[in-house]
Amino acid sequence: MQIQRKSLAQEVAERLFQGIIREEYAIGDKLPIEPELMKIYGVGRSSIREAIKILSIQGVLSVQQGVGTFVISKNIQESLETQINKAEIEEVYEVRSLLDSKIAARAAVFRSEKELKTIKMYLDLRNRFAEENRALECYQADINFHISIAEACGNKLLKEIYKITSTHILRTFESRHNNNTDSFKISQKIHTDLYLSIEKRDAENAARIAQLIVEKVY
Repeated sequence: MQIQRKSLAQEVAERLFQGIIREEYAIGDKLPIEPELMKIYGVGRSSIREAIKILSIQGVLSVQQGVGTFVISKNIQESLETQINKAEIEEVYEVRSLLDSKIAARAAVFRSEKELKTIKMYLDLRNRFAEENRALECYQADINFHISIAEACGNKLLKEIYKITSTHILRTFESRHNNNTDSFKISQKIHTDLYLSIEKRDAENAARIAQLIVEKVY
């Protein structure tokens, strides 16, 4: 596995955060202006701005337009993606199970024709790769099928949460399914039924079928 080096911005963010921990900058303090920070850390403007953005996302800094950047916390708040990556896989599946029915119902109402075509494309790929026993491609197509439904649900936050959990679940597929596609062949019909419900804009049936898929009632 290739080791990824930290970017300059990440290094600056870490150094700046350590300065906050050492109380070089106290809570409530305004950070020096960009040119001064560039001199302190020996980097360009873009790296300073990206470092500030990183610490803002983590809840350490607050950028007030036209006023300056202020220290608001010494505690880094983990992103949702980081928290999900640290969670037990059963917890992730539980989150997914709570979302699936709602997302399927909303997709039936809000999907566009273009989004419907994308859902159908991944449904067909899922079937093709399962029949050809191309396990890894089948697993990815299955994940993409469900993500494409989430992307059609008309709620950006639901979509992003679902995409993050789906990426995490994909990592477990190879071990859970032993590089085998048999269960995907068996469940192809119910996935097709889900697609047809979304196509017909039948929200109630889409939600019901999505729940059956979660419960593995094929």
